[in-house]
Amino acid sequence: MDPSDRLRALAADQAGVISSKQAFLLGLSRESVRRLARDHHWQRLTPGVFHLGVGNPSWLARAWAGILLGGSDARLGFAAAGHAWGLVAEPPEECQVLVPVDRQVAARGCWTFPRERPGVREQRSQGSPPCTSIADTAIDLCATVDEPDIEDVLTRAVQGRRVSAQELLQRARARPRVRHRSAILALLGEVREGAESVLELRYLNDVERAHGLPTATRQHRSRNGKDVRDALYEEYSTIVELDGDQHVLRQLRDMQRDNRALVSGKVSLRYGWHDVTGRSCQVAWEVAAVLVSRGWSGLPTRCPRCEHATGADLKSV
Repeated sequence: MDPSDRLRALAADQAGVISSKQAFLLGLSRESVRRLARDHHWQRLTPGVFHLGVGNPSWLARAWAGILLGGSDARLGFAAAGHAWGLVAEPPEECQVLVPVDRQVAARGCWTFPRERPGVREQRSQGSPPCTSIADTAIDLCATVDEPDIEDVLTRAVQGRRVSAQELLQRARARPRVRHRSAILALLGEVREGAESVLELRYLNDVERAHGLPTATRQHRSRNGKDVRDALYEEYSTIVELDGDQHVLRQLRDMQRDNRALVSGKVSLRYGWHDVTGRSCQVAWEVAAVLVSRGWSGLPTRCPRCEHATGADLKSV
């Protein structure tokens, strides 16, 4: 007896993975399953779960195997869900599959099965294989990293525009016992202001706020809709662009955008990662000098890192 078209279609939907229980329900006998595994048409990933085909199963196939082992209502969580959502670059060696609190599934191979209480995360699962929501996944990942890495997780979550900072904030507020909760809530407040990357958050905190500069409008879209500015000091016709990508095509687009800004009477300042993180005080004084020249009546303040620096060091205004 060979696998039916329905069985092959189901396996295709599950990254080539099928459980023996599913195979029996779709008409295969136990002897047929043993024969397919014995003759190497199917690979036994773990007792009761098979991969249809040859070669090393993909990470996605192993993730599906974990779901089948976990049973009904099982779903990927933590780093496994993070990789499925694109929040974790490398596939994790351990595949964590969340199961209902009243179910115990023993760990085996690369699979572990933490139990989750109802009401902690959103009840509905998303994706294929099923995962915790991208908002809950991001909050879970924040709880597993050191506090300085939280902003990287949160900004990656909102950059793909599949989840908003407001949704993340709602989920964080609904989980009073999550680790780093205070830091998560504080950072999400900043992301809501429009900062979409770690570099933009560093500029907001280490340059603008730390030195008392005016508050820029973030992710400002031009009237013609062509250009989005990282930070616009509209009253002073000054733009600050933050470059994390040095690709040649990106540089060409940036140059064209700067030229359009200049034609419209705006001046553009451009800074990279090393500027914002390595010389934030000098950057602040440079931005302040331009703002003063264009009508700002204030003066920058010295942060703890620059309070002992000379005016010459900072190009003081």
